[in-house]
Amino acid sequence: MSTTPNIVLNVNGIEVIYNHVILVLKGVSLNVPEGKIAAILGGNGAGKTTTLRAISNLLKGERGEVTKGSIELRGERIENLSPADLVQKGVVQVMEGRHCFAHLTIEENLMTGSYTRTDKAEVARNLEKVYNYFPRLKTRRTSQAAYTSGGEQQMCAIGRALMANPSVVLLDEPSMGLAPQIVEEVFEIVKDLNTKEKVTFLIAEQNTNMALKYADYGYIMESGRIVMDGAASDLRNNEDVKEFYLGMGGGERKSFKDVKSYKRRKRWLA
Repeated sequence: MSTTPNIVLNVNGIEVIYNHVILVLKGVSLNVPEGKIAAILGGNGAGKTTTLRAISNLLKGERGEVTKGSIELRGERIENLSPADLVQKGVVQVMEGRHCFAHLTIEENLMTGSYTRTDKAEVARNLEKVYNYFPRLKTRRTSQAAYTSGGEQQMCAIGRALMANPSVVLLDEPSMGLAPQIVEEVFEIVKDLNTKEKVTFLIAEQNTNMALKYADYGYIMESGRIVMDGAASDLRNNEDVKEFYLGMGGGERKSFKDVKSYKRRKRWLA
């Protein structure tokens, strides 16, 4: 008999407005099951990053705000909590573009992720665990982040998030600017962390093929709305997803922007 996973993160009909004028998210709803990997997929400007920043409450720095809807962590409303409070509750975001501290070493960058923790012995154990998952970081631990590769910086950014001992990691565009082999390596480590450490991931990603390979569930976003969702295996086999997102429609690859009659089910009209 199958059991339904507990929902750790629930986003219910949120709207986000920037500068009191620009409506970016238009009633976004999604659920992230405990111990699973969920992916938000879509092109540049679809609203993926804004969704993650709404959850982690990092919108205010860009003059954005959640004006409607609710966000819950294990049933508790969190949309008005500060980013620091959310870290304490186990929600950590890895920003798009990595944002490592260039002048600090890899190990110093990692240790900044543990600033909320007071048990030094536990932090030390956590650091060794990060090095176990990212052996390349241990090799480069005394190197300044500015002199490491993009892949190493992405690993450092994920490792820094893990130093906060999170239960939920929001991972924004982990494949950006990385070679395909490195992207595969990063996603393999994410899957290991999910499987072995039971870390829940919500990933915003333009690389639909890679994300659906490793995710359990996917949400496809366009123009600030979720237009399709389902199990990753179902989305991979969906003919519309193949054509418009995976470039497998046969013949010359098309963009959905060029198609006058876009036949995919629009979830907000259902």
